[in-house]
Amino acid sequence: MRIHCRFEADEPHRSRLLQRVPGLTFGERIPDPVDVLVHGVPTDAELACITPNGSLVVPYAGLATSTRDRLLERPDVAVYNLHHNAGLVAEHTVGLLLAVVRQIVSADAAMRRGDWRIRYGPDPSPRLFGKRALILGYGAIGHRVGTTLEALGMEVVGIRRTQPPTLADVDALLPETRALIVTLPHTPATDRWIDARRLARLPRDAVVVNVGRGRVIDEDALFEALQSRQLLGAGIDVWWDYPTSPAARGAMWPRRPFHELDNVVLSPHRGAHGAETEALRFDHLAEVLATLAAGGTPDTRVDPGEGY
Repeated sequence: MRIHCRFEADEPHRSRLLQRVPGLTFGERIPDPVDVLVHGVPTDAELACITPNGSLVVPYAGLATSTRDRLLERPDVAVYNLHHNAGLVAEHTVGLLLAVVRQIVSADAAMRRGDWRIRYGPDPSPRLFGKRALILGYGAIGHRVGTTLEALGMEVVGIRRTQPPTLADVDALLPETRALIVTLPHTPATDRWIDARRLARLPRDAVVVNVGRGRVIDEDALFEALQSRQLLGAGIDVWWDYPTSPAARGAMWPRRPFHELDNVVLSPHRGAHGAETEALRFDHLAEVLATLAAGGTPDTRVDPGEGY
């Protein structure tokens, strides 16, 4: 089986891949034909190098829109991605939820000013144990989040594309949901799926945490629900706009002033970041490629029609 990695792999990651998948080739020039191609955003010409009924392995979570569109023209190609970041993002998700509910960031800021008044005034922090967490996208990340929240005593309802309850059932679940966790990818079907109407169905002491994609939630609707205290708060790791240059990375604020709201914890899309992220990525990539080389089917297959 001819397997080629177009994705850049430096040492020691290259050696670790070769240990698991002998004969793996690397570089910008893709052999034609190739049975398995590792590439995040292949061109039409690069996809044409993949043999009929071959495979594309996207070396990260998710699927770029341009890649999805091209793959719709190659239904014979099996597509896989990586879930190496699931544990890291799950930890970050739970951290955001607890930071919002327990007012950890605002209390820290107050104490740094010598202000202890938050300790002695009315505390709006709701309890989580005994309450419902609704996780939209109960895959590798969502399942880990759910396991952790169950350990905290929450009732967890996970929404998956292929199993009930489905997204069609969400409206009935929202009124009793105290933690709405979003791990959904952004696709035409999920674009602004969480809109003002659905946010209004949540209780006033509900918290929204988004670690999926920003555009799954209507930006204006979420800001207005938070500003008006229709919701208790939000933890946001994924955004609607991103810096477009290195210079902008040091001075960019959201289009709507979420940074002015004291009931929001902001995070610059770093849920998957950590000292071991790249090692985890290449370990999972090696596992996927070794499975394909042995004639097996990895459990990370993506449906280009659905986008995940």
